[in-house]
Amino acid sequence: MQPDDEVCLCFHVSLRKIRNYMARENPSVPSLISECLGAGTGCMWCVPFLKHLHSLHQQGKEPDLKISPEEYMRTRASYRETKVRDASVVERITKMDEPAGGASGSDAQS
Repeated sequence: MQPDDEVCLCFHVSLRKIRNYMARENPSVPSLISECLGAGTGCMWCVPFLKHLHSLHQQGKEPDLKISPEEYMRTRASYRETKVRDASVVERITKMDEPAGGASGSDAQS
């Protein structure tokens, strides 16, 4: 994703806004990212991705999602229709930058 691509599509919260929020506030838990313009509190699609971004931040890495905005929006549209996340997409994105044996705490079905 590019910095101005939206992570939270419900509230139009970009990756840049989330990065800046985490750099400024250093949230201790992923759920505090919701204080960044309500990210993750709408349809809940982005919650596993917000958890992943938080994990990267905690590791001292630049928070990023390695997915095209088109694929991200397409899989979110499917989620909105079915209320089921494509677990393979979530796992592919959230497992890329994890430390060996670590978990980002994402729940592919919530």
